This record gives sequence, structure tokens and C-alpha cells, in this order.
Amino acid sequence: MARSIRIEYPGAYYHVMARGNRREAIYRDADDRRFFLQTLSEACAMTGWRVHAWVLMGNHYHLFIETPEANLVAGMQWLQNTCTRRFNTRHKQWGRLFGDRYKAVLVEGAGYYYQTLLDYIHLNPVRAGLVRASSGKSVLDYPWSSLAGGYALAPGKRAPWLAAADGLAESGCADTAAGRRKFVERLDRRAVEEGARQAGVPVTAANVDARCSNLRRGWYWGSQSFAEKMLDLGKKVMGRQGSRVYRSSAQRRAHGESQAQRMLEEGLKAAGLAKKELPSLRGSDPRKVALARLIWERTTIPQTWLATHLHMKSAANVSQQIKRAKSRPPAKNLPAPLKNYINNLSKDEA
Repeated sequence: MARSIRIEYPGAYYHVMARGNRREAIYRDADDRRFFLQTLSEACAMTGWRVHAWVLMGNHYHLFIETPEANLVAGMQWLQNTCTRRFNTRHKQWGRLFGDRYKAVLVEGAGYYYQTLLDYIHLNPVRAGLVRASSGKSVLDYPWSSLAGGYALAPGKRAPWLAAADGLAESGCADTAAGRRKFVERLDRRAVEEGARQAGVPVTAANVDARCSNLRRGWYWGSQSFAEKMLDLGKKVMGRQGSRVYRSSAQRRAHGESQAQRMLEEGLKAAGLAKKELPSLRGSDPRKVALARLIWERTTIPQTWLATHLHMKSAANVSQQIKRAKSRPPAKNLPAPLKNYINNLSKDEA
């Protein structure tokens, strides 16, 4: 069966789900879950994603992602490949961590459809029997979701990429201690009233085709007018995807080549370097390494691109230099304007 197309556009919302290969565990312990969240954080810094909800289960995860740029595919490719490499390294394994292609359901990012997906994700531990609401347990007792990991926390304690303020507002809750408590209490009531098997599962009409508007199995979750807009976009994508060059083009990369090129030019200017000087400098030059790390951490541009544009011999050398830079204290001999450029960019993206 042919794969369904991925519709990408600026400002899109998706319900993303992935399971372990052969439905095996993708998290063996708390450290695996922390490493996944750290990798997700890095992916968000690269792509500009905003995550509205997340939950990590034993052999699968759910993400509610907003993509300010049209970069879901590039970001997900980096996220899952990086998670796989890190898991295999930690557990001395090899091969696939995730099963078949991840599921990405387009979501109408407001109103009923937004709210139902938010609740569906946060109530997943109830449906899995990990939180027994009938015994007086709270959804907040499950630590590996954006409820305990963000929505119940004060703004200053949340990850910068978690759009909890948006979720609270859509639910009619103020981002205050009382508002956050109200948000949790509403979920707990749903868990008790709807029962373990149906908690958070929206009721759909019997005549609705589950292959279409369904937040779990369909290709979109939204109104009919939303579906029509997505179909129009899909036709345009199909027209462009006739070319293999398009499918692998830099347009599909998070923050694209143009973004990386802009960062390179601004960084070189701040470092007081001209492009013609780069071939004569060592691959370990602190200014080169700082710029390579900056671009690598904020885009999904491949290291071959960095090696070529910064004249750092090879992708392997770029990787080695970035790893060394991460394990050492910040270089003290960087020009002050370059330090300021890197620091200011980091503050803007935080």
C-alpha cells in the first residue's frame, strides 16, 4: 500500500504517535525517558516547534506539535534517528527502536478539536491502567506527561518549548495556581466519569469514517472546512512531489539551508572572519567550532554541509569537534562580538 503524503505548512498542528519496533519498549527506565525529553528539547530548538502536550508510555509516545515552519518531516526524522542512536548506545544494542512509520494526524488547532486532543493525551495513563481514578488517584500522579511535567508547574519551571499557556487558555483556565489546579481537577473528573477505557476518548458519530476525521486513526482531526483546506494543500503537495529532488530538497529541512546560511554569515561577521579566510584555518579553530555547534544545534542541516561551508575537512571532523566543545568549558578566546551573537540568539530562542 502506498504511503500517505505528509502535508506540511507553516503553523500546522499534528498529533504524532510512534510505537516501538514489534511493539517493544522504547523506554526501559526513567533515564531513557529523560533522554527522550532532552532530545525532544533539542529538536524543538532546531525546528522552532511548540509542543502543546506530550505523554511517554512504555512502548509508545504521543506528541501534540505545532510547527511554525513547514518542517515536521525533517524534525521527526532527526528526533527518531537521534533517539534510536542514543538508546542503542546506552543499552549496547543495534537496529530499529521504533516500528513502522510514525503516525501524524493533522489537527485543527483551536476550539473543540484542540481541547479533545489535549485531554486525550493527558488521560492516556488512565486508559492504560497506570492511573486508577476510581481509587482516588489523580492524573497528576503519572510523572511522564506534560501535565506533571509542565501544566501543573509555574511558567518559570516549564520547558521553553512547552505551550502550556496556550493549552490552559483553550481550556478556560488562567495560568495561575488556582487555574492550573482547576485544569487538573477537570481531567480527574473526566477520568472518573468516563471510566478507564474511555477517559478522554471523544464520542464520534457512527457514520463518520474513522479513516478521515479521527484523532487516532484518521489523517486529520477537525471540521469539514478544515478537511477541505487540507485536501487542497494535499493536491499541491502531490503536484510537487513528483520529483525525487523535491522530496529530498532543503525545503524539507528544519530551518532550511537559507536559515543556516544566514546564521553562518552573521556569525562570521561577528567573528571578524571573511569566507576566504576559512580554508587556511584549522578545523579545530574555536571560531569555526563555535559556529558549527551553533548551526548544528538550531537546524537539521547535515554535518556535511557544515564541513563544506566552514572548511572543516569532513562530517566526521565536525562531529568530533562539536562533541569536544560540549564536554569542555566555553572557549575563552572567542571574539566578544561572536560570544554576544551566540548568547543573544540563545536568549531569543529560549
